[in-house]
Amino acid sequence: MDNASPLRRTLALIQGPQTLGRGRRFWAGFAVVLALACAYPMFADSYDVGNNVYFFNWLFMALGLSLIWGYGGSLSFGQTAFFGVAAYCYGVLTINLGDAYGLTLFSLVLAVACSALFAAVLGYFMFYGRINGVFLGIVSLSVTLVLERFMAQTAGPEWAIGAARLNGFNGMGGMPSLTIPWPGGPIVLYPDLPLYYLTLALLVVIYLGLRILVNSRFGNVLVAIRENPLRAEMLGYDIRRYQLMAFVIGSALAGLSGVLYTSWGNYITPASMGMTAAALPIVWVAVGGRGDLTTTLVGTLLVLIVFQMLTIHGSQYALVVMGALLVVTVLVAPRGIVMALVEGAMRLTRRKEAR
Repeated sequence: MDNASPLRRTLALIQGPQTLGRGRRFWAGFAVVLALACAYPMFADSYDVGNNVYFFNWLFMALGLSLIWGYGGSLSFGQTAFFGVAAYCYGVLTINLGDAYGLTLFSLVLAVACSALFAAVLGYFMFYGRINGVFLGIVSLSVTLVLERFMAQTAGPEWAIGAARLNGFNGMGGMPSLTIPWPGGPIVLYPDLPLYYLTLALLVVIYLGLRILVNSRFGNVLVAIRENPLRAEMLGYDIRRYQLMAFVIGSALAGLSGVLYTSWGNYITPASMGMTAAALPIVWVAVGGRGDLTTTLVGTLLVLIVFQMLTIHGSQYALVVMGALLVVTVLVAPRGIVMALVEGAMRLTRRKEAR
């Protein structure tokens, strides 16, 4: 009985009130989607598999922003800053250390830790400095743009860390892909089948882990702070500590996106931290529904697919459509378009069952 109790508590947290989707129907659908995702590479060519890895890479950043903004109530434009910090750290580490003995995995962990540390320092000054609301968005965007401008001017030969040249606006390239040490020789996670399954596994683990987190005491306090920070503080909670913790976790997830993206494409440029790049995660999360992890995942994936199609077939309209989509979301479905559709379907289901 004692051995079963932690498992039962974990299952209860996964299906807690702060997340949509619980019961047999939801988890049966989740299992079907996961099975289809696992089987997909068997019926697709390597280009399509690699393209889906590209989509998966951005979902970690979106989940992190959902935690910071949707659950914590702190609008941050800094996701791409932490994305870039981790990406450049991974590039510098792997170019200097190489990919033997699984050092790329060590570089991944260290790069994500660097982005988390940067977020902890920045977040400390923001939250303990009582910066909130629109001003938090302004500060985080300013830091992002400063980083982008700084990295864009590192073109000279003096801007090098060991063997790694930063290369300014042209970006850094030549870093190795992730590798896993193996007795018969290292397994290179090229941007098709191996990297697809690794990214999918990470996505499932982090999604379930975040469901547990937001339904735990930490998540309940975080939502209380979002709804009424003054009341939460009067009840004795150190709201700055909770906001900082959510900010660091969400930023570390953005850093994970940066490392996976860099491993996928073997390059990184300062444009990944520009104004356009900083605004896009806001669109993804807003359209899906920032207050729930599942709608964030679905909405981000759909918007990424639409954005890529527009970029390929009508690049001059892609950003215009994204901007219009954000405006429509704010005016018509402020909780998210995907969230509105889900809630509408739930109301219809309840009406049918009532009959």
